[in-house]
Amino acid sequence: MSLALLTIFGSSFVIALSGALMPGPVLTVTVSESARRGAKAGPLMIFGHGILELALVLALLGGLAPFFSRDEVFIVVSLVGGAILLWMAFMMFKELPGLKLRYDHDDQKPRSLVLSGILLSLANPYWLIWWATIGIGYIMYSVKFGVPGIIAFFTGHILADLAWYSLISFGVAKGRNFFTDTFYRRLIGACASFLFVFSGYFFYSGLDRIL
Repeated sequence: MSLALLTIFGSSFVIALSGALMPGPVLTVTVSESARRGAKAGPLMIFGHGILELALVLALLGGLAPFFSRDEVFIVVSLVGGAILLWMAFMMFKELPGLKLRYDHDDQKPRSLVLSGILLSLANPYWLIWWATIGIGYIMYSVKFGVPGIIAFFTGHILADLAWYSLISFGVAKGRNFFTDTFYRRLIGACASFLFVFSGYFFYSGLDRIL
């Protein structure tokens, strides 16, 4: 694998991990279901989540490829994506002191975990915003390297989700002391630092097309 593809894979992994780490509906249900149904909950939730994201990537590539090639689109997406990455980093740093993993769960009837992964992703406005800006920006860059570039991007992206949610499910199933809140906050702090740096790259890429 070339250095460019490794870079796409690695940066896609870390940025996706940064989003997966933050509390949200998918994480909440994963923790709840893992407490009742064991370590399989996380992987099954992400399987549904991944089906939805693969369909979205294919739709974007199939219908919007000519749109992506325009300079003005690249500039707007890069600048907006950089701003959102910067905002994400700021909010992550701001919320660090009070962040903690919640292990409370309810007594609802068993649900389809794969379907839950799909529906909860669709219901999350942040997911739509992410793909409309950062996700499209990554696709625009990755497609320059053809199919291998897209595969590197999507593989890094989905493996980050799978790794984190599998770890969460395993930790909850094995006991609440598997993850400490301090470890959780340090992990988010490291990802926030990466997002701060990468937002600068997005800004640079957009401004470079203008100048």
